[in-house]
Amino acid sequence: MIEAPTKHVISRIRSSYSQFSEKEKLIADYILENTEEIVHSTINQVADDLMVADATVFRFCKRLGFKGYQAMKIALASEIVNPIQDIHEKISEEDTDFEITEKVFQANIRALETSRDVQNPLSLKKAMEYLVEADRVFFFGSGGSNILAMDAQHKFMRTGMEAYAYPDTHLQLMSASQMRETDVAVVISHTGSNQDILDIVDVAKENNVKIIAITNFAKSPLTKVVDLSLYTVAEETEFRSEALASRIAGLSLIDSLFVNYSVKMKEQAQTATQRMRDAISRKRV
Repeated sequence: MIEAPTKHVISRIRSSYSQFSEKEKLIADYILENTEEIVHSTINQVADDLMVADATVFRFCKRLGFKGYQAMKIALASEIVNPIQDIHEKISEEDTDFEITEKVFQANIRALETSRDVQNPLSLKKAMEYLVEADRVFFFGSGGSNILAMDAQHKFMRTGMEAYAYPDTHLQLMSASQMRETDVAVVISHTGSNQDILDIVDVAKENNVKIIAITNFAKSPLTKVVDLSLYTVAEETEFRSEALASRIAGLSLIDSLFVNYSVKMKEQAQTATQRMRDAISRKRV
């Protein structure tokens, strides 16, 4: 069962989509495409429409973390009436500078909270196993996601892990071609449909590399071809694309991987950090 607070039904379905069975995906698609109808439907009506057993729908609701269909329906109804992008996030041209600033902060806080809630403990555990067992880690991202990749490299260098990230897509492809089975690739793509990133994944897979994705979309070309996915959740409004708040959540997710790795590799990380501090101290006057 997905361990998360019983809220944000739609976000949780999207973030866990790749882990669902075919029947679960059928139910998930039905809920995403008929959210308002679901609120007024019984479990029997949903089961009949999908030609599955009532028990199958019930088990799906349990998998999402709810006690049953009714609990899921109540949470979904609340989400429709008070959507995630609530009134506090709506920015207008009449807002003062401070009001806009306040709403941007609130949007980022909400992205962090929602992204935290949809994390799958099993996926995080597996991601850490990949990283701890790896000789080297390569971070890949295109455009805004490359900023996250560079930040991740900067952090993981402090742990003593060989970490690499390149801003140029040609260099990224070249480095992917040189990866080994003992390496891990972390690919970052908000949409999960960036062709440059998909090309990098194809090249890395030829070398039997373990691949972790960080993305906002569970149902994407990227999540279908990687070993596991970690998700961010952010909503889009008129003056702020979802990718902006998603970046904050992505940075926090990378921080979580970094801190987890540092804890598990404590001695190595402490030695590397001290060496870096000694080296950087030369730059101080």
